[in-house]
Amino acid sequence: MKRYIWHFLICFLFFVAACNENKQPANQSAAVASSSIINEDFEAGAKGSYSKAEVRLGKGAWLLDDALIATGSKDAKAGNQSVRIRNKGVLRMEFDANGASMVTIKHGAYQQNKASAWQLQMSVDGGHTYQQVGEDITSKEHRLQTASFTVNTKKQVRFQVVKISGGNNRINIDDLIIYPSGGKSSITTSADSTQSLGTDTPVAGDNSHLLLGNPSNAVNSISLPNNYLITKPYYTLSYNRDKGCPNWVSWYVGDEWLGSIKRVNDFRPDNTLPPKWYHVQSTSYIGSGFERGHNCPSADRTNSLKANSATFLMTNMIPQAPANNQHTWGNLESYERHLVNQGNEVYVIMGNYGKGGYGTRGFKTTIDSGRITVPAYIWKVVLVLPNGNNDLKRVTASTRIIAVITPNNNAVNANWTNYLCTVRDIEKATGYNLLSKLPKGVQDVIETRKDAGINPEDGYIIRL
Repeated sequence: MKRYIWHFLICFLFFVAACNENKQPANQSAAVASSSIINEDFEAGAKGSYSKAEVRLGKGAWLLDDALIATGSKDAKAGNQSVRIRNKGVLRMEFDANGASMVTIKHGAYQQNKASAWQLQMSVDGGHTYQQVGEDITSKEHRLQTASFTVNTKKQVRFQVVKISGGNNRINIDDLIIYPSGGKSSITTSADSTQSLGTDTPVAGDNSHLLLGNPSNAVNSISLPNNYLITKPYYTLSYNRDKGCPNWVSWYVGDEWLGSIKRVNDFRPDNTLPPKWYHVQSTSYIGSGFERGHNCPSADRTNSLKANSATFLMTNMIPQAPANNQHTWGNLESYERHLVNQGNEVYVIMGNYGKGGYGTRGFKTTIDSGRITVPAYIWKVVLVLPNGNNDLKRVTASTRIIAVITPNNNAVNANWTNYLCTVRDIEKATGYNLLSKLPKGVQDVIETRKDAGINPEDGYIIRL
């Protein structure tokens, strides 16, 4: 009898284990997606009416309100299906992703319909509240375009597409891709992108590299070779073809950009430049007495190999006097990251002006057989905010701004606080409008105030 009892107990335990293994979460729609690319192509699932309903698609549950799964010949789509939205309809994720660095979405106007505007919105509280990411997008062509949005959050996040111009003009949405936080996977966009990584990304969203504005109104057009806008996932810059270096580089630093990746040192030409332009080589600075000075520093991008490697493109470099690069600038960069580690996020713009600097081999105005101009002065502006959301709206007259101009020579002092200035000093020297996205009243206060330097309470010591 005991043998039968033991046999029954063993069978019962195996049965319970099997049930638990196959048990699904009670709220399947709230399950968190893995930290890999989420590519919803809308090829799975069906919904033929505009009525509000939740639909199980390829990557999870989505809510479609005044929207349907479109298969018609007049729909813009990359495959057999896309989402069609009318009036002020919504396409909404009903699950979270484990952070996101960027979102790309293909969009187009339903055939023969007029242009319609829409927004991408994000929620980091499980869908209770949403905020806009980037700027409004207008779908006016039937041919699919690609819109790219910088997100950079490690929080659990979900997204929704909201049509904001009402009426019966319809839009199609396809291939919504969420790239993981930390840049663990490659980021690609369509070559026909109207808001792709090669053009100006929206500047209204949190953590955008151009949140504070486009200082020189740079444009991604070969007709403006000396104010040529280059937008990368890791920073944005105005490139000067004739000088062989950037006019300025702008980038954001939050704790999501700082990790444990070691410096990769893969200096290389930027092959995204127009093919007929001179491409500065990794060897172009050899024997010049000047170092390949990063604008966006390698140490500001240590969350992934791809991010760190991007800082070694030669379009991110200027000829910089070694002492200036290693000590003065190195100390300032280190202090910026210290501020981030203390619970802040910073927006940084760095640039240069003038011609002629002193390196280890004396004074030079150009290097690389005259193809690269040596700047006379190097400047930087750092806007500091406590961690939070809606960054542009949080900038006030009391917001901290650090502005610095240093001469490009090897006798420069290692203490960058000796070179503090105002934003207006830099604007006067360059002709740029550095904080154009801020209200004029705020600009008038913070752009004319010189920072006090390092507060002893910061717990930071400059290396001399």
